[in-house]
Amino acid sequence: MGKLDLVTVIIIAANVIISYKGFGDYSFFDKYKFHVGGVRRGEQIRMVSSGFLHADTQHLLFNMLSLYFFADVVIALLTPIQFLLVYFGSLLVGSLLSLYFHKNEYNYSAVGASGAVSGIIYSAILLQPGMSLYMFFIPIPIPAYIFGIGYLLYSIYGMKNRIGNIGHDAHFGGAVGGYLITLLLSPWLFETNLLMIVLLAIPIVILFALKKMGKI
Repeated sequence: MGKLDLVTVIIIAANVIISYKGFGDYSFFDKYKFHVGGVRRGEQIRMVSSGFLHADTQHLLFNMLSLYFFADVVIALLTPIQFLLVYFGSLLVGSLLSLYFHKNEYNYSAVGASGAVSGIIYSAILLQPGMSLYMFFIPIPIPAYIFGIGYLLYSIYGMKNRIGNIGHDAHFGGAVGGYLITLLLSPWLFETNLLMIVLLAIPIVILFALKKMGKI
């Protein structure tokens, strides 16, 4: 395995190890999950540590598979350091957005790598808009941007229905983070992939509009 792939392996391994620690140790899970009251008391570590905890195995698997599909594209077209910048930057933006939306809900809590993964998905699609995915349960290739937009639509459903202890707000917060950070790192995309930049902005704008109108 090459050096670049190792970065993906380390991130996935960290998510798996920390998540499984949280599955069996509630005090550990409670100490490091995203919790508005805790963050507002000064426990800022939760803004990052919550991104390595998951509600259950299905939640962990969904996020890690999504990361697996897109991570190497970002690493190959940027650099390992820039990949980590997109990953952790998106995670932080997702947490900040969740804090903004729920700042008065002191008992609000959430976990998951969704913000970071959304950022990597959006980064990969911006960098390689023509890429397709082959899912084992669908016999035809799926355009990557369809998957990315679908991922955000799933976040709307999750937010409306408060599914699990999952940071659905962080999904599109992370997407915004990945979108903006990638454009800052690769301004040449405005010349080569302007159409995809506009297309990917649409669901972000819609999500924020729905939130502002109180629809989610």
